[in-house]
Formats: sequence, structure tokens, C-alpha cells
Amino acid sequence: MGFLSRKTKPAPLVEEEHPIADELQEIERIVPERESEETPAAPGREAEEAAVDGESPSPSADDDRNLTPSEEAEGPAETADTPSADGDGESERMMAKDLIAPSRHEQPQEEKAEEVATKHAEVIAFANQKGGVAKTTTTLNLAVAFAETGHRVLCIDLDPQGNLTMSQGIDPDKVEKSLYDVLVNDMPISEIIQHREIDIAVASIDLAGAEIAMSTKIGRERSLEKALREVSGDYDFVCIDTPPSLGLLTINALTAATKVIVPVQCEYLSMRGLVQLQNTLKMIQENLNPDVRIEGILPTMLDSRTVHAKEAVEILEENFGDLVFKSRIKKAIKFAEAPVKGASVLKYDSDSSAASYYRDLAKEVLANESA
Repeated sequence: MGFLSRKTKPAPLVEEEHPIADELQEIERIVPERESEETPAAPGREAEEAAVDGESPSPSADDDRNLTPSEEAEGPAETADTPSADGDGESERMMAKDLIAPSRHEQPQEEKAEEVATKHAEVIAFANQKGGVAKTTTTLNLAVAFAETGHRVLCIDLDPQGNLTMSQGIDPDKVEKSLYDVLVNDMPISEIIQHREIDIAVASIDLAGAEIAMSTKIGRERSLEKALREVSGDYDFVCIDTPPSLGLLTINALTAATKVIVPVQCEYLSMRGLVQLQNTLKMIQENLNPDVRIEGILPTMLDSRTVHAKEAVEILEENFGDLVFKSRIKKAIKFAEAPVKGASVLKYDSDSSAASYYRDLAKEVLANESA
């Protein structure tokens, strides 16, 4: 019926005379039929519309055509156990809910927590185009200091010289699979990781030819970033030792990194390289990795007895302010002795001042993480 509300609930269709059938017939005589002027309702809609008001319309001609003889005799009588048409959809949804696994809408916090736990390791690149500024020493010893605090750490030796690999007692000349195979041949990075004080993705002399071999590769700047996806959930920190240049290997490190630590020898010439590194980092941010940023500038190889070293630190602080770490890595013979034993200085002489420098740096970096 055109005058009935569309928000009503269904009632059973019956052939027997209904207590209010006479009333319905009277209404039909009074109200003209307008079904030809209105959009036809879905089959059984008029029956559904009549239920809320307690009305039971007589079956239409269309209804008669659709009913079987048994249905004409009995009608789809509704019982307490049979849900109504509106209720039926809700009931089916409730039953389906019990049969399927909980949806992500029902457990957003758990899934978010799992993603945070497994999706991203903090990737820190140690970069400075000038050599001899303690990049390798800082990468290894800070990584071991992180591991001492219970973090899972992976070191990446991206320097063809393989100094980080040697510092863990591994001969780069005898390595069968290295980062060269990962970057050039797309080998899974898990196949080249060796387990020492920390896990280390090793380098070999072949890495020196990686930039040329990658020159024709599509997406070559993202090769390391893609490789790290395999193990990202296995570690809290990934520490990348870069070569002393701003070539394709360093660009790969900066593209994969979330943060950059810049070791700077406390000498004037060493600080000059910061300007070019900043320019390179800006290009990386604009074109490849907008999220990478400088975590801090680390004064290394500091000889506090000299005026020049003190002035160099003052120049750093004047120009870079809070970016300069409060930690200072002073000169110590232990840093030269430890690699001979294939160990970090924290293992070689755990109670030395040299070891304490990197433990202090680890505390400062972790404090910045939680800030």
C-alpha cells in the first residue's frame, strides 16, 4: 500500500480471514490505489510495512502468482523461533560473527601493537665523506652498547674496505657471500648475516665493484632498503657503516635510514665535510627518503689537551647547536687494540674509559628515542 511507512516490520501472509480484514478492505475502498504512480516495492514489502501497526494485508495478485499451493494453504507463518525479515539479517550477521576470525576492527590495538613490534627497526647510518673519523669504531661499539641494554642489533658493513667485518674477527677476503650479492644479485640479506658479538651483514672486496654493477639497475638507490625489509622485524636497531664517500653505497644507506649519526674528528678539515653531507642529505630527503634526519653530530678522537680540539668543538656547537651530542669520544689506545682481537672495545676492555664513552653515547641516543 502506498500510504504505509517503509520502516515497518513484516507479518505472515495467511489465507484465513484476519480479525481486521474487514477494516483493511474498508481502507482500500477509501484510499485510491497509487501503486502505479510510486516505485514498486520489493516483493513482500507491503507485507513487511503492515506488521508494525498490527495490520495484515491480503495477498496481492503478484503474491498469489508466487505462492505454491502448499504456501497458499499454510502461509509462511512466523513463530517465536523464526526471525522477521529485518531481524533475520541481524541474526545471520551475529551467527557469521561467531564463525569467522575476529576482524581488524574488533582488535585495532592488538594489530597496531603487532605492527609496531614487527614492522620497523630503527635504521641508523653512520656517515661522513671524510675517512679516518671513527665511523667504523662508532658503528660497532655503539651497536654493542645497544645490545648490552637488551636490544636486538644488526650491523651492516657497507664499506668495501671491510673494516667492520674485520673488527668482528671475520676475514673479508674469505667471505663467500657478502653485501655485493645482496645489492647486485638480490640475494636475501639473511644469507650473509654472521653472528658474533652482534649480528653483522658482512662485506667483501667485491663490494668495491658494486656501484658499477648497480649502475644499470632500476631502483638502485633503494636496493639496501628493499633488502632490509626481510629482517626489519627481527631487530630493534640496524647500524650501517658507510664508505668515506658520498657515492651510490652511501646513498643506499641514507635512503634506507631513519637517522644519521655523523662522527666528526675534532679538526678543522674534518668539519668541512659536514656542509657537503648536509647538501647530499637534503637531496635524499627531497627525492628518496623524506623521513631521514640527522640524529646528531658526534665529536670523535678528541684530545682535550689541545686548544685546537677545544676550538673545533666550540665551532660545532656554535653552528649546529643541539645537534651536537653531549657525549665525547676521546682518543684512547684501546680503540686501536680491540680490532686486533676481533672484538669491540666493550668486550676487549669492558671497564675502560673507552668503553664508557660509547655506553654514555648509547644512553643519550636511547634517551632521544624515548623523548
